[in-house]
Amino acid sequence: MINKFNIKIITRLVLLATLMIYLNCKNDKQSYSEEIEVAENFTEDELKYRPLFHFTPKNNWMNDPNGMFYLNGKYHLYFQHYPDDNVWGPMHWGHAISEDLINFEEQPIALYPDEIGLIFSGSAVVDYNNTSGFSKDGKVPVVAIYTYHNMEGEKRGDIDFQTQGIAYSLDEGMTWTKYSENPVIKNPGIKDFRDPKVFWDNHNSKWIMSLAAGNKIMIYSSANLKEWKFESEFGEDNGDHGGVWECPDLFPVKVKDSEEYKWALLVSINPSGPNGGSATQYFIGDFDGHEFTIDDKFSKQLDENKSVWLDYGRDNYAGVTWSNISDTDGRKLFIGWMSNWDYARDVPTYKWRSTMTVPRELNLIKKNNEYILKSIPVKELNDFKSKTIEKDSIEPEELSKVIETAEIDFNKLNLEFNFKNLKENKYQIIFNNGNGDSLIIGLNNSSKTIYLDRTKSGKVDFSEKFAPNISKVKLSDMINDAKFQILLDKTSVELFVNDGEIVMTELFFPNNPLDQISIISEDSNFIIKNIVISELNF
Repeated sequence: MINKFNIKIITRLVLLATLMIYLNCKNDKQSYSEEIEVAENFTEDELKYRPLFHFTPKNNWMNDPNGMFYLNGKYHLYFQHYPDDNVWGPMHWGHAISEDLINFEEQPIALYPDEIGLIFSGSAVVDYNNTSGFSKDGKVPVVAIYTYHNMEGEKRGDIDFQTQGIAYSLDEGMTWTKYSENPVIKNPGIKDFRDPKVFWDNHNSKWIMSLAAGNKIMIYSSANLKEWKFESEFGEDNGDHGGVWECPDLFPVKVKDSEEYKWALLVSINPSGPNGGSATQYFIGDFDGHEFTIDDKFSKQLDENKSVWLDYGRDNYAGVTWSNISDTDGRKLFIGWMSNWDYARDVPTYKWRSTMTVPRELNLIKKNNEYILKSIPVKELNDFKSKTIEKDSIEPEELSKVIETAEIDFNKLNLEFNFKNLKENKYQIIFNNGNGDSLIIGLNNSSKTIYLDRTKSGKVDFSEKFAPNISKVKLSDMINDAKFQILLDKTSVELFVNDGEIVMTELFFPNNPLDQISIISEDSNFIIKNIVISELNF
């Protein structure tokens, strides 16, 4: 398999030309034909598979988003990064900056491993009141809180090889100084003890940290980001426990169209997602500065469903929210890692691996006496729409002709429409390329499911776990009316149903670009309403 190789440069002279080939090589006896194949894969990778409006690192491995904060017009995104290979390795914090949440410019590496350990996931806060004492010359410190992972301790079989450290920046996140007295939280004897997410609790005037600890979330508080007090724990008897809990995020959120405030707790889990592998579940409740408790209404939802998922697709994991945004424009903005640990190391990109989801706004609604945490693409994406077609209604068979006439590029597509007065039938949106690759989004009112089928979407055999089944969401009842928004970006699809009440995010790797669409159903009388077709200008 191509992902087993380590990167090295092999130079061969052929007919007075020098061919530079970058490849991953654990096998020093590779044949020349194998080297050529890898070189061609790099070209294919760059031309076919690097997305246009989702962030990817320029080179090598990326996973969890980390340390995101907003300051002075800039959105900072840090991420788990191994700069020396395209598979997971010693973790650093990579860094990228955006002024519009869509175009991110990669920066130099922010945090490197040191004698304490590797730099695992975490968060960052803007310490306006200088509670940490790190400020100098009036500069506001930004403080990163992250997990140290001691590989030597793990290899020895120690249980306490993960601890929490901090670093501070006085130039708005461009350079960092690690705290001389790290770690600030020692391990209490828990193997998986990581991913600190911190926020300032205005009501109680203290910093609050949620931390993943195996099968639960531990909550700590601090006055200065250096000394931490254990407050409580949550989760051993709640939600899905088919895998390890990771990357928590606790934050207040207003119930839309009301004066009610609740608290949301995001918890990623691997494996045990709703369609296999990695995924993110959430809980709705209350927080009193010490303890998070589930709301009674949401508790009933858990009783019925066991777990409630932020995204039912297979490729949205470890997502968290930006800090320092709710005080500026009132939104809770989220981004996730667009991959799955089932096959993340094997996807057929070679110069780089992994992508982030499009940034999303989270909103809490109450519907039929249930709480739903919705996610929709950030409004900034609308600024990039071009070649937009809008129609009040359209016959399904006319859709492909309209898109073809407008010469819409499917590699950067935003498609929005409403289904009205649906019957107990199956409705399918089919993207294909005429060469056998297809991606199908479906609503089956007979079986009460929404599904996403990538089983014939192109390259699927690089991992037996990539597309063994069709991903599905079970509905409580059939849908009469449905609003769909679909984002396509070369190798990813993001589906938002009814303004993000149901979300599915998945990767796919077509052999040739998808360039055709059809919407079909056994219901011969249905029409599509309020359609908006846009090419995104990048």
